[in-house]
Amino acid sequence: MYSEKVMDHFANPRNVGEIEGANAVGEVGNAKCGDIMKIYMDIEDDIIKDVKFKTFGCGAAIATSSMATEMVKGKTVKEALELTNKAVMEALDGLPPEKIHCSVLAEEAIRSAIEDYNKRKGIESEDSSGCGFCCKKCYKNED
Repeated sequence: MYSEKVMDHFANPRNVGEIEGANAVGEVGNAKCGDIMKIYMDIEDDIIKDVKFKTFGCGAAIATSSMATEMVKGKTVKEALELTNKAVMEALDGLPPEKIHCSVLAEEAIRSAIEDYNKRKGIESEDSSGCGFCCKKCYKNED
């Protein structure tokens, strides 16, 4: 049912915990399945120096949280905003169809933390969709 990578990130999750004094914190949840993800980031000069997570949920939720944090650590905020649930799934060698929502939550949690970071810096999200998550348009003038 699950790939070896999913099982590895579930059994040995990377970046678990919280960051004291984090300057970016995002929390998302899925009422249907009960999964809750909270992402903490330490961002300096728009680079994600450290990232940790706490997830309440199934093995796929833990694995996608772990993989997503690995994928954005050391990246710029702009690069982290490009993370997609599809990329998380591919990095884990796939998820069963009924667990795809876990990868969506991981993407949303990263975006939620970055939205928090931007608010703290006084940067307004230009997201007109009303979804509440920061979008790539915030960085449209950057290279």
